[in-house]
Amino acid sequence: MQYFFVGLGNPGEDYQNSRHNTGAMVLDVFRKVQELPDWRLDKKRNALISEGSVAPLRGSKVKGQRSVALLLPQTFMNKSGDSVRGLVKTKKDAERLVVIHDDLDIPFGSYKISFNKSSGGHRGVESIIKAVKTQEFVRVRVGIASSASVVKKSQDEKTVEKIILGTFSPAELTTLKKMSKNIAEGLTVLVTEGRDKAMSQYHS
Repeated sequence: MQYFFVGLGNPGEDYQNSRHNTGAMVLDVFRKVQELPDWRLDKKRNALISEGSVAPLRGSKVKGQRSVALLLPQTFMNKSGDSVRGLVKTKKDAERLVVIHDDLDIPFGSYKISFNKSSGGHRGVESIIKAVKTQEFVRVRVGIASSASVVKKSQDEKTVEKIILGTFSPAELTTLKKMSKNIAEGLTVLVTEGRDKAMSQYHS
């Protein structure tokens, strides 16, 4: 039984450290924390992939490792589903899919683990929902909104695009890295001890 983790972002140096690449950045921290293999390009899926096993946290009563596959789609955001298509064939498959992405409705420095939620207008998530034909999967929604920003629904498209494609400051990158390590711990619990425990214990 394998879990699939998908970190959303846009490929290329032009988008490096942009807010819209938060999902990919967080997943890379998880890969490093778990000491999983370096990324390799899967041309068939047009994604960078790392596969390996995740062990329970120290002190956990759960025993044994869990198999995971990490994917960073190399499509642009609104085509993210192309890399994920075919991974989910049953409801049980969908429940082992975890999509990590930026969320403009959550303040920067906070995150939430959700299950069976709509896309909320996020084009990468919309693309994945269409590809796997269900929204019954886990999402790690990482906040990118500044305290001064207006709720996404009241902003015009150009304003939203300017925010999500903007780059993090060095101080924000430091904060994101610290939070990513906490998220990585939550993802470990999700895989080894279950979705409900991860959702109840890991958020900020």
